[in-house]
Order: sequence, then C-alpha cells, then structure tokens
Amino acid sequence: MRWFCTAHDADMRGVLCTNCVRLAETVLAMVAGITMNGASNGVRKRVETQMGAASGMSGDGKHIILADPRGFCAGVDRAIATVQTIVKTAHPHSGLPPVYVRRQIVHNRHVVDDLAAQGAVFVEELSEIPDDAVAAGVPVVFSAHGVSPQVQAEAKRRGMFIVDATCPLVSKVHREVLRFVREGYEIVYIGHRGHDEAVGVVGESPEHVHLIEHEDDVADLDFRPGQKLVLLTQTTLSVDETAGVVAALKKRFDWIEEPPSSDICYATQNRQTAVKTVAERAQCVVIVGSANSSNSVRLMEVAQEALGERGRAHRVDDAAEMDPAWFEGVDTVGVSSGASVPDSLVDGVVEALRPLGFTDVSYVETVKENMHFVLPAALRKR
Repeated sequence: MRWFCTAHDADMRGVLCTNCVRLAETVLAMVAGITMNGASNGVRKRVETQMGAASGMSGDGKHIILADPRGFCAGVDRAIATVQTIVKTAHPHSGLPPVYVRRQIVHNRHVVDDLAAQGAVFVEELSEIPDDAVAAGVPVVFSAHGVSPQVQAEAKRRGMFIVDATCPLVSKVHREVLRFVREGYEIVYIGHRGHDEAVGVVGESPEHVHLIEHEDDVADLDFRPGQKLVLLTQTTLSVDETAGVVAALKKRFDWIEEPPSSDICYATQNRQTAVKTVAERAQCVVIVGSANSSNSVRLMEVAQEALGERGRAHRVDDAAEMDPAWFEGVDTVGVSSGASVPDSLVDGVVEALRPLGFTDVSYVETVKENMHFVLPAALRKR
C-alpha cells in the first residue's frame, strides 16, 4: 500500500507526516478488519519508520522518546465518537444545538473546545437545558465518567433523550455497587473526592459507599468484626497508586473482600507502565494532559518517581505551556499523554522541541492495546 500526504512535495510521496500517522493506522486497521488499537506491531513500526524519515532524523541530535501506549483509551474514543456522531447526523431544530453534553465529555479542554466548535453545547447541570430543547428531542449526552442515579432520575423526570457515554469500565463499578449493596455489604471505595467518576459511583448508595483517598483515611472507618465488607476503586487510579491504601485496609479489616476482577482501567495501568520505562531512559519528561485529568496528573507523578534526582517531569495542556528552560542541559526528553489527550497535541510538543535540538525521535512500546467499545445503544438503535 502506498501513501501520499498533501503536506509534502511530490518527491515525498509514500512518506507520512506526523499528523497523518494515526489516520494511516486507522485505515490500515480497517483494511485488516481490526481496530486501530489492535493494529499489528508490524503496521505500527512501518508507519513510525516512515514518520522518522519524514522528520529528517539524523541520529545526531538530542533525543525524544515517545511512550506507547499513550493518549486516547477505548472509553474516551467511544465518548468522543458519540458526540461527533450525533453532531453529524442531527436533524436541525430551529435555534437549538444538535446536542447537549453534561459536564466535560472527557477531561481535556482541547477536546471539549473542538466539540463545542462543531456545535455541541456543554452544561454543568441538566437544569441549564431549556424545556423547548427537551421537547424537541435534542440528545443529552452523559460524559465518560458516569453520573449518579439522582442525575438519571432528573433526566427521566424531564423526559430527556439521554445518550449515556459512560465508559463501560466505569459502568461495571456502578453495577458492582448495586450488587454488593443488595447482598448486604458495606463498600470501601478508593477514589478522589469531587472527581466526576467518584461522585457518580458514591451516588449509587451514599449510605453504604465509604469514600477514602489516603492511607490515613482508613483510621476513620469503623466496621464491626465480620461485617460484610468489599473494596472497590476508581478506574483511573492504578495498582501502584492504591497499594498503600489497600494494604492499610487489609491490615485493619483482614476480612475485606475484593471483586472477582480489578476495577483498575487497563489504559491507566498501561500508560503508567510505559511512562516509567520512558522516564528511566530520560532526563526530563513532558506529560500532555489537563489539570483536572486524574490519570494525566498521576502520569506526571509516576514519571517524576521514575526520574528521581536525575530530572523533572512536567504536565502541560499543550506545547504552548512548555518552558525552554526545562530542557537546558537535557539530552533526552520523554513524552507521553493522558487517556483523554488527542495525539495531535503530542505532535505539537514534538514539533516545539525540534528548534531546541531534539530532532531524534524513538518509541518505547510496552504493550499492544486492542480494546474497543461500541457506541451507546441509544445511537445504535437510531
């Protein structure tokens, strides 16, 4: 298969620019009958080799190491595709938008701004959606982080056409809460207070779900010996991040149970494993992701732990937030991104580093992801 990118002159035919790599992967994967995340290792390596040729890497410059996997996970892909699908297929209503989205569809302001530019209207609460929009059947999308039963009930009471883009892995935790409560359990939930996902999960049964964040919080819990007790976690945390809290819980309540399968999101763990490997080879790491993205902030922390005294890890929303002073005396920079970050923003970081002498780009792949989620049922029925 031969590729042509209009960003290049005719003599560059067959070579892909950085911005076309993801598109090439998608098309190749479709031809092969697999998802983008499941594209074969050979496909990815061939594409990356072409990208290196296009960037003019000589091997003599300073180094950039890109972590792989990075960026969009299956749940984020599904949530964004949900809004885009509605926008593209909506029937115009006079003076009304094609879709409303409750809260940020994913925790990345660039993604939200891009969808808003396409016509989506974001609201903090359902009360902001006018009655005439509800009467007209304008779809209302719930974000990837999920919502509480109280929000679901309000939407039903008002007769809203709801499209639930909650990540299936988050929905699994919601179902676990309901099942364990029915079976008479008290639930200890490790999560971040105020995070949209945690708010939704705790809202399933506030009187039986006990939210804790840190090891010190365990001392505040009070359960009688033998009381049925189970541990659940926010999906965007990681095994390493929760290890201390879990150990403290098991020490104090040695009968506490865990669900048959982990609540930790595969993408969270995979991205942290990859960034550790990259940080061990770098003197500085740049994580692309928004400040309200739990997994992006944690990626920065993981990178800093792996760097130790050798260097610093930084989180940026985009390349414009980078400070050239970060890279003084640095020969190798590691780059990764949170699960809600489009790869175009990583491309921007790579391009911004080139004038600083970082012209040699390589990749560290720790695992091949092949997870894919179908669109919400409300869209598949349309």
